[in-house]
Amino acid sequence: MGKGKVTIVGAGFVGSTAAQRLIEKQLADVVLFDVVEGMPQGKALDMMQAAAIEGYSSLIFGTNDYAETAGSDVVVVTAGIARKPGMSRDDLLAINAKIVKDVVENILKYSPNAIIITVTNPLDVMTYLAWKTSGLPHNQVLGMAGVLDSARYASFIAEAVPCSIKDVRAMVLGGHGDSMVPVPQYSTVNGIPITQLISEEKINEINERTKNGGAEIVKLLKTGSAYYAPSSSTVAMVEAILLDSKRVLPACAFLTGQYGLQAVYCGVPVILGRNGVERIVEIDMNQKDLDFLKSSADEVKALSMKLEQEKQ
Repeated sequence: MGKGKVTIVGAGFVGSTAAQRLIEKQLADVVLFDVVEGMPQGKALDMMQAAAIEGYSSLIFGTNDYAETAGSDVVVVTAGIARKPGMSRDDLLAINAKIVKDVVENILKYSPNAIIITVTNPLDVMTYLAWKTSGLPHNQVLGMAGVLDSARYASFIAEAVPCSIKDVRAMVLGGHGDSMVPVPQYSTVNGIPITQLISEEKINEINERTKNGGAEIVKLLKTGSAYYAPSSSTVAMVEAILLDSKRVLPACAFLTGQYGLQAVYCGVPVILGRNGVERIVEIDMNQKDLDFLKSSADEVKALSMKLEQEKQ
């Protein structure tokens, strides 16, 4: 495989859709891994047979063998159970922790220097677990959440203004859950803060809808959770890393004092490049939003500690 190699662990809806987007954009060759025999192979074969029609030359290979993932530049971890109606992301903690730990240990046997992006929920805690398990520098282990939450926010903003989604830049920070922090002052339409375009009451309504964005889709689907926007968000991060494009994106990153937060994974703006998180961008926030961010980080820390205690 010549143009860079990405492994996606978990051939469910998020993983397979991310794989499809990666090869259609011709960003890398892809290995689609899953423990279910035949499933990644079948999906990969199906995608390869679309290449002649769609005109892409990237390769995709399905496997149940971690050895086939050797030499991956980026590993995306989507493996785990998805939410069902009535479940919170935190309800998935114990089940998905075992899966993520096993995945990271196996991946690093064959790709010891890979950059790891976790997508498995509860996102922030699973990213912390992946980092602790891997022993990698924390800039090489990050989580996909802020891009997705901000995309949902942007969608609701465009609908409310109304305006073209192409002109909206939205920012959502904090943990990927009910305590996420939409930041209206840094959410703009072609540079104009949304506070000048939408009433405060409507912004508060949009903020709440964004926090419940995933749950709204789970409730509608009844038998699954979102995957089109999550896969797009994942691929945006992979692309920034592979192309070393230094994009400024919100991501779940390890904080070492930024925003007054220490030793916790939380959603903040970062510069993404070939080394993963190249820099955490600190923005001026009002005290209210800073308090929300701290509260969100405290929830992540509490869940991380709960996980540590359960392991003992």
